[in-house]
Amino acid sequence: QEKSCRLSAALLGEDCEISHDQLYELLKYAALGKCHNAAQPSWCRIYHQSHLAGVVVVVLHEMSQLHFYRFYLQFKHLRKVFRHKFTLTPSTDFLTSLYGEGTNLKPQNTAQGLTSTSSECIAKSLDLQYDPIILRYGEKKQGLTSYTLTLEEQKKNDYPIKGSPGCKDYISTECDQQRTDSSPLFGLDCEMCLTAKGNEVTRVSLVDAGGQCLLNELVKPESTVMNYRTRFSGITKKMLLPVKTRLSDIQTRLKNMLPHDAVLVGHSLNSDLQALEMIHPSVIDTSLLFARSEGRRFKLKFLAKAVLGKEIQCEQKLGHDPTEDARAALELAQFFIEQGPAKVAELNLEMLLTAEKLAEVSQDKAVLQPQGCRVQKQQNEPPHLSKPCFLDCLQVTGQKPLLLSRQGLDSSSLCQSNLSTSNKQILQRALEDVPLSKFSIIQFSLGPEYIASHLHAALYEKVRSKLTDMLTVYAGPFESSFCLKSVKKQFGRCGPIQSLKVVTETFQPYVCIQYEVLEAAQLAVESLNGAQVSGSCIKVQRPVTAAMLDCDVLIKELELDAENEGVIYVAGLKKSLTETDLQEEFSQLKDLETLFLPKDLQSGKHRNCCFLKFQKSQSAVDALEAINRWTVKGRELRSRNALASGHLWRWIWQMNHSNGKQGEHIFYEKREQLSDCEQDLRKKVKELDHHIKKLYRSLQNNTLCVVLFPGVISTYGSQSGLGLMGIKNDRGRSAC
Repeated sequence: QEKSCRLSAALLGEDCEISHDQLYELLKYAALGKCHNAAQPSWCRIYHQSHLAGVVVVVLHEMSQLHFYRFYLQFKHLRKVFRHKFTLTPSTDFLTSLYGEGTNLKPQNTAQGLTSTSSECIAKSLDLQYDPIILRYGEKKQGLTSYTLTLEEQKKNDYPIKGSPGCKDYISTECDQQRTDSSPLFGLDCEMCLTAKGNEVTRVSLVDAGGQCLLNELVKPESTVMNYRTRFSGITKKMLLPVKTRLSDIQTRLKNMLPHDAVLVGHSLNSDLQALEMIHPSVIDTSLLFARSEGRRFKLKFLAKAVLGKEIQCEQKLGHDPTEDARAALELAQFFIEQGPAKVAELNLEMLLTAEKLAEVSQDKAVLQPQGCRVQKQQNEPPHLSKPCFLDCLQVTGQKPLLLSRQGLDSSSLCQSNLSTSNKQILQRALEDVPLSKFSIIQFSLGPEYIASHLHAALYEKVRSKLTDMLTVYAGPFESSFCLKSVKKQFGRCGPIQSLKVVTETFQPYVCIQYEVLEAAQLAVESLNGAQVSGSCIKVQRPVTAAMLDCDVLIKELELDAENEGVIYVAGLKKSLTETDLQEEFSQLKDLETLFLPKDLQSGKHRNCCFLKFQKSQSAVDALEAINRWTVKGRELRSRNALASGHLWRWIWQMNHSNGKQGEHIFYEKREQLSDCEQDLRKKVKELDHHIKKLYRSLQNNTLCVVLFPGVISTYGSQSGLGLMGIKNDRGRSAC
């Protein structure tokens, strides 16, 4: 009897982000087995690889994770068949990363931007108005006051604020004079060490607008030093032994040196001010000034090189030089103010960073060329650093991979490359040719009219807005004297809260709660609607908007998603509990396979919820019933079926911590155009899903099928890709 192949992958939470190297690992092993140095991938496992009938990779050109969730209900086949999903890092050269750099793929049609490696070419073809910098500041030059952080932005980015909890004993610089565009700029940077108290200052540097160093002082910490962080700070125990200067001395000197209308400039300046225990009302933070999408930030070292052409934080030096860093941050702010957002956007920093990373990767790679793939090089020719080309290896074994697409993507002889003019033609050719090939790549496309930059930008805003609404609930009405702390406690038992505020526009007060995870919001609606909270019988509901009318349908379909089969969500845990504690608590649950304890991706702190994945669906049902009667460490637990346990959990977290609706004024003009386009897009997406369904049903059993949304890189921001995978079995569903 033929052995059944099986694919195993524990893809929960943070483990769902897969690099191109890891994807390459999987495809190479699936295609070659243990031949040609191929090994089991590190992040998943294929059982009985030698019995695989073939490998089929479906690439959805110029589509991203964004498209999958905007048209989630239309992708009926994909979401119900493939249990394993993962986030994929976008790439400027997707096919090269897919095949391995050893392939001599030379894209012929770079106008559509799929595999062009030239950042210059991509930059020229995209509209800069959707760059995150332009979305935030507009295109016109403005004075420095336009770039100082507002009070709300300071609060959001953990700046010390007068009257805030934890800042009670902080010293104010007393620079309270009105700022103008001619106010003086000062660059500030500190080096810190780790003490029993936390981060304490060991060195402070201040430079004026001309780059002149005004202060460069070593500081002796008050508490016992646990780690000097010499590699980064450059500070050693020996350096601090003779130092008499204390933090209070530095605070006094800074107060005396700064004029009353001073604007401080620094890179992630909140950390410096927190360590200095000082409050300053007017700051420019270069890590936020040079805006990126999804809440990410450029490093100071990269910005100094890319914008100013300066090398700082060199590896040859021991630790960072705070004067050098303060001066670099100051000059970056001055460059931004003098040149204006449009000129900064034209630098194409995102593309430069991608190019830099690719260069670093190629420098670090060892020369790896399998048997039969070696190329004789001239002695004076530098070695080409590349991954092994497994397509060549397939040819050595007498197999020729198949590539079907609408673009001329392969000018080498590595693939049987067949061009088609429509997705329907590609499907027909695939149905005929895929059974004859051991390794096939089928590329479908929405068409060039649907890949414009502004459509990606508007789609992102719509998805972000809808997810925010799905994470939000309104509770009330409450009595005017209700206890907000009591409400927060009750709703906090459903899961981690992102924000909570009182709505006062109504006759009686309501509370708006935004959660960090979808399950928490749904649990609040299901368990607290009609409950007595803070002395009132309340109603709990999500925002009512046109986009939310299908929310219940979407929630139900997310529950039925193959990825969430056998996975449950548990809330009400103490944040102090570790994974080991929870493994012990839940050890009596039958068939428990994996436990995932979410944490804040910035602070690393655990949340008060977890996800449990079971080997069998019935075991998950039994666990739900048992857990809803449990208490752990004196706390009642609440649980329900999972909605976003995998890659979606991470994406939602990133959206929650992104810059919000900063580009909405631009997207607004495009909404009418997008609405017309979306009707067509829904039809196109439904057709694509049907094509993939037809192709999938035609595959032999034990065929590994991988569907890839490659992701999008553009000047307004990158959109992550998405991968779905499974091995087809007799039931037509991918085997786990």
